[in-house]
Amino acid sequence: MLKFRCGILSALTLALAAPAFAQTPAAPPPPSTPPGSTTQGTAPPPSSQGTRPPAPSTPSAPQTQPSAPASAPTQAAAQTPTGSAALCGQAVPPPAKLPPSGSGPILYMIAPCFQKQGGSSVIDSQTYLYYIQARPSRPSTDQWIPFDDKMEQILLDDFRRLWATNFLADLSIEVRDYTFTNGVVGKLVVYDMEERERIKIVDYVGTKQLEQTKIDEKLREENVQIRLDSFVDDGLVRRVKSIIRGMLSEKGFLDSTVTHAMKEVGGGPKLVHLTFTISEGPKYKVRDIDFVGNKAVGDGTLKRKMKETKEQWAFSFITGRGTYKEDKFEEDADKVQSYYRDKGYITTQVGNPEIRTLETTKDDKTRYIQLRIPVSEGPRYRVGNFDFAENKVVKGEALRPLFKLEDGDYYSEKHVRKGLEKARELYGSGGYFEFTGYPEFKRRDEPEAGTAAASAAATRPGAPAIVDVTMHMQEGEQFFVNRITFTGNSTTRDHVIRREMRLVENGIFNTEALKYSVKRLNQLGYFKPLEGNEAINVQKTPNAKNQVDVTLKFEEQNRNQLTFGAGFSQFEGAFGQFAFQTSNFMGRGETVSLSVLTGRLYRDYQINFTEPFLFDRPITGGVNLFTRQIDYQAYKQRSSGGNLMFGFPLRDFTRAFIGYSLENIQVREVDPSLIDNPNIADDPFLQDLLLLSQGGSRVVSKISPSVVYNTVDNPIFPTTGKRLTGSFELAGMGGNTKFYKPTLEAITYFQHTRRTSLGMRGQFAFVQEYGSTQALPIFERLVLGGEYSVRGYDIRSIGPKAPNSRVVIGGNKSLLFNGEYLIQIAGPVRLVMFYDAGQVRAAGQGFEMDEFRISTGAEVRFFMPVLNVPFRLIFARNFNEIGVLNSAGDYEQTPKFRFRFAVGSTF
Repeated sequence: MLKFRCGILSALTLALAAPAFAQTPAAPPPPSTPPGSTTQGTAPPPSSQGTRPPAPSTPSAPQTQPSAPASAPTQAAAQTPTGSAALCGQAVPPPAKLPPSGSGPILYMIAPCFQKQGGSSVIDSQTYLYYIQARPSRPSTDQWIPFDDKMEQILLDDFRRLWATNFLADLSIEVRDYTFTNGVVGKLVVYDMEERERIKIVDYVGTKQLEQTKIDEKLREENVQIRLDSFVDDGLVRRVKSIIRGMLSEKGFLDSTVTHAMKEVGGGPKLVHLTFTISEGPKYKVRDIDFVGNKAVGDGTLKRKMKETKEQWAFSFITGRGTYKEDKFEEDADKVQSYYRDKGYITTQVGNPEIRTLETTKDDKTRYIQLRIPVSEGPRYRVGNFDFAENKVVKGEALRPLFKLEDGDYYSEKHVRKGLEKARELYGSGGYFEFTGYPEFKRRDEPEAGTAAASAAATRPGAPAIVDVTMHMQEGEQFFVNRITFTGNSTTRDHVIRREMRLVENGIFNTEALKYSVKRLNQLGYFKPLEGNEAINVQKTPNAKNQVDVTLKFEEQNRNQLTFGAGFSQFEGAFGQFAFQTSNFMGRGETVSLSVLTGRLYRDYQINFTEPFLFDRPITGGVNLFTRQIDYQAYKQRSSGGNLMFGFPLRDFTRAFIGYSLENIQVREVDPSLIDNPNIADDPFLQDLLLLSQGGSRVVSKISPSVVYNTVDNPIFPTTGKRLTGSFELAGMGGNTKFYKPTLEAITYFQHTRRTSLGMRGQFAFVQEYGSTQALPIFERLVLGGEYSVRGYDIRSIGPKAPNSRVVIGGNKSLLFNGEYLIQIAGPVRLVMFYDAGQVRAAGQGFEMDEFRISTGAEVRFFMPVLNVPFRLIFARNFNEIGVLNSAGDYEQTPKFRFRFAVGSTF
């Protein structure tokens, strides 16, 4: 008898009846991939392959006796074989014809059997027959297959193929003898198989900390998934347990256990319900952190350097601070060591913490602990020799100023890190984009190599704490640009993008020029910000030496706006709006807009056109025609006119502009309390200010030169950069109003974390009449208030008031400060915490601290892709409500709390 067998816990054995064939081959290795669906294996099932071998003529589990031609002379003899056998519990029928007398052993029948699982298989038997290469004899056609050494090798190969499919938990191949009536020995080959369990249901029980959806999401992140109808894989189950324990460890459950159990379910053979039972154990919370061995740096400083490992505090029930996350401690230990290295302690070691239990709650759900963290500081090192090695392109004399470390200074890893960043920029600008550098230390107190004391932190007593630093500058080769390719710009034309590029084909691959180009492209606002290697792809050119191909992958943003709307805001009141605007007209980068807004307080009709590259040169040109009406509470203002504007670059990110505007402005329906006020009636200055003596009309003709430096990264949701603006308005070249108005504004953004940033604005404005103009008209005087200056205060509510009146007529100088902390919540939604302060003073008055009007609060700012502007919901708290009047008809004092709706941004 010949038998092959393998199971989950057994090895392959080969037992032959004849001693000459006895051997024990090695078991085939388990599959390297997890089990898949019912068609998984080393080859596809027969139904999917046109080259499948023909199925054997003998059935795998014969049910009826095969028929044979009536003329067969050996048919009667064949009905009474001298041997009898069974296959898969069924009697073996005699053949239609007998093999030739005197023949050697032949392969009579083969049969895949599934007796251990009720006789039926989950996977179609034809799939198994595809992997079985042995083919039985065909008595009806006198085709007799000898059972020889070659056939034994085929059976052994069949075994290995079947086991490699990963379908089976147990497999054996058994060969039995069947003696025909003429004495010839036939071989019956039985493939006895037991399939692995298949998962029908998966669930997780016993935990309140982890929802099943969270577990499934984490498993997908780790590329570990238990698919329904897939085979049970012990390795996969162990991996799932490990991931669940890791998730609980992140939440502070260090003693969690995860077990699994399987039970059979109906619906078919070998189907199981897999249940993971999770026991969370106590949650570890840090009550105290004690650093042991630190002398140069206090515990408080070291605690602040750790990000995740923190002690509990009063608001831990909200923030979760104090939960001990064991897997995060190594990162925090690195932060502590990095701080020490910044201070010159280059041999400092931070060990694993000792966990001491201080208290366990009665329900055993919380365990308060103390962390004792060992620190070995070592000496503080000064810099001895600071040299460079391997640098051939840039001399050490040029590199030395990049590293702010002088001989005798305490070593600082931060200075080395910043120096390497500057060196990378220097080399990158010359095309050496593969540049890398690292420091090598030679401590003068380090024991000689090979001695018993030699180690990373060991020192020689009495030796000076001096370290010689050698910067290894691995420059690499110089690269040039082969091709610059743009993809994804379905609307924007290539030349609009290329004119913003400072990287050129066939030129040096200047990485700094590439960064500069990306910033300029992001500032356009035509595309989603270019970030990451997918959007900015640099690849070496195939079959070319020292060349790279640069591909920028764009994703167009909708720059065309067709807006129909209605709403309410403080500035417009109830309003309806129609507007069309494109910031990238026909993909040429031109801006065209037409808008009509009509509301209870504000009506505006205008058309604009801006060309950013006039005459194919980097000159901005624009024209604007408008007519508008604004109904302030104290008066109504009507104006119509137009503007011309030109701009040209001065240097990187700096442009100069010159504008000219001509505007006719009328003041109507002045508040009766001003007209009837005897102080105003007798005051020519106030009458001129309100245009009472000039028919209520003025013509303003002015030029407006300005200079703008702008490195802000995104016009809608900025995170980094600066915008510095200096402007000067001069009215009097035509018209009947003369004044000058200088304005200085500084805006800066700092990235705090990946999702947060800080923005600040400071603005100073001054306006002064001259020549024949004795008093500035009220519409040119400076005022503050509203969602674009000091949120929480009404428009035109901050500024000097008319004598014996509560109407704000404005001043001639103003100071404004804004601060915003921007938090990205999800997608286009931001939470903005703000602080605003401003004051306006009249001529002859100086700025005073107690005159600042202050508001603070929060706003939700979300971007509407169709409208391409941020919408804002503002909640403000005013700190100076006393003495500040709103713009309502009854002039009540400003409320302490305000809720506003607005569009755009404050700065």
